Amino acid sequence: MISSLNGSVAGRAYNTVANENKELKQNAKVTSSKESGQTKIERLKESIDSGEYKVDLTALATKMADELL
Repeated sequence: MISSLNGSVAGRAYNTVANENKELKQNAKVTSSKESGQTKIERLKESIDSGEYKVDLTALATKMADELL
């Protein structure tokens, strides 16, 4: 039988490990997000340089009008 003291120690240890795992997962998401963002930026730069990037003038005008209202 586990005493209440040993049970509380085990509970705190479990919570510590669980919190560390959450932090690791969050850090991995941030790193992944940064990498995918950099990849997207590189693709945009390449398409602008090559002249393939086209601005959606209707969407741009709509956003500008919404900001003015």
